[in-house]
Formats: sequence, C-alpha cells, structure tokens
Amino acid sequence: MGNKVNLEYIVDGSSRKATYVRRKKGMLKKLEELTTLCGIDVCAVVYSEFHHQPLVWPSPPEVQRMINNFNNYSEFGKSKNMMNQESFLEEKILKATEKLAKFEKENREMEMSMRMFELMANGNIIDNMNNVELNDMAWIIDEKLKHVNWRITELDNKASTSQSQAQMADEAVKPIDKE
Repeated sequence: MGNKVNLEYIVDGSSRKATYVRRKKGMLKKLEELTTLCGIDVCAVVYSEFHHQPLVWPSPPEVQRMINNFNNYSEFGKSKNMMNQESFLEEKILKATEKLAKFEKENREMEMSMRMFELMANGNIIDNMNNVELNDMAWIIDEKLKHVNWRITELDNKASTSQSQAQMADEAVKPIDKE
C-alpha cells in the first residue's frame, strides 16, 4: 500500500512543477482510459502557473464539440444527472434512513422470533410482555404461519405433479390387451 500524500500547497517551486507535470500526465492517462473503456466523451481544461495558455485535452476542437453537444441538450437532459451538494447529501441520508429502517425491522423480527422460541421452551414469559411486544409477536406468528401454509401448498403441488407424472408413465408402458 502506498504512503498517504500530505495534501497541501507545495512551497518549493521546482518540486511543485515536477509534481504538476507528473500528476497532469497521470490524470490525462486516466481520462484517456475512461474514454476508451467506457466509450464516453471526456475533456479537461487545465490552467497552471507554468504555462500562459491552458492545456486543453484531447484537443480544442474536440472540447468545443463536446461543449456544443452538451449545450444542445434540453435543460432536463443537462440537469437530470447533476446534483448539488445538498441534493447529494439528501439522497444519501434518504438511502441510509431506508437501510436503517430495514435493519431495525429485521432486528425486531429476530428479537420476536427469539422471544417466541423462549416462550415455547420455557413456558409462560408472556406475562412480562407489553401490548406492543404482544402485537409484534402475533404478527411474527402470523407471518410464520403464512410461510408454513405456503410451503405445505408447494409440497402438495410437487407431490401431485409427481404422482400425475408417475401415473402417465405407468399408462404409457401398459401392454395393449389383445382380444
């Protein structure tokens, strides 16, 4: 693993220029890889204190073509994938909240299942449960019963299908009576 780079302004001019040249080369290589691997338009405009004119990659006419294409999109097309910091964070918070709610539900289901199994193993712990816990327990039992009934139906369907197939096979191999 590489060493962490201290991201701060490089005071020494020659060291700063060497870092600029090296990082610029690496960035342009990554942009080219992104363009090739993903088949997308990518451009860069780099201003630096080391050159009077900005570096335009891949070329000024190509960058102008990309900008013109972007400007020709409708306002909706331009902005549908754009986000500002606030909308980005709102989306992340919403996803995290949904994930938290899912985990809380799963944890509650596991907790109620464990309590139900304790009840079956140890007897009367139901006296220690409040109405919310009793309602949750009833919901868990109902869900488990639905699953059991679904499984029974599936097994019955498989058994009847297998039985029908066996009967059809038996009929297919019966000898023909000659009279």
